[in-house]
Amino acid sequence: MGNKEAITKFYGKALTTNTETRPTQVLSPILADGYESSGSVESKGAEQLMGQLEFFWKIIPDLKWEPQEIINVGDLYVVRSIATGTPNGDFMGLPTDGSKSFKIMTIDIHTMKDGKFVNTFHVEDWVTAMKQLKG
Repeated sequence: MGNKEAITKFYGKALTTNTETRPTQVLSPILADGYESSGSVESKGAEQLMGQLEFFWKIIPDLKWEPQEIINVGDLYVVRSIATGTPNGDFMGLPTDGSKSFKIMTIDIHTMKDGKFVNTFHVEDWVTAMKQLKG
């Protein structure tokens, strides 16, 4: 599998809920040994990322992550996306009932090798999501 095919699977079949796959099933073969996903404050390994996405799929059954722009320089891929969803349950400490949705921008910088994600640096605009969900 090439890098671009792995990126398509990451966003379309692991981050976005669907009836054909599960996050762990998609990510297990495309995350390199020692994979690390780093945000502003904390980092997580492959198992933690897959667990978080499995939880997101349960609480946000219509989660959609749509790449808007992909920039590639060597082994680096920068992906600007729009994430949308309608949470139902405790979402980041906010009780939700499935009546309000969010739409946010996300930025990911992936290092890829031979169709596998080596590491990811990411930023999601969760502050805007929380404002939208509060109303």
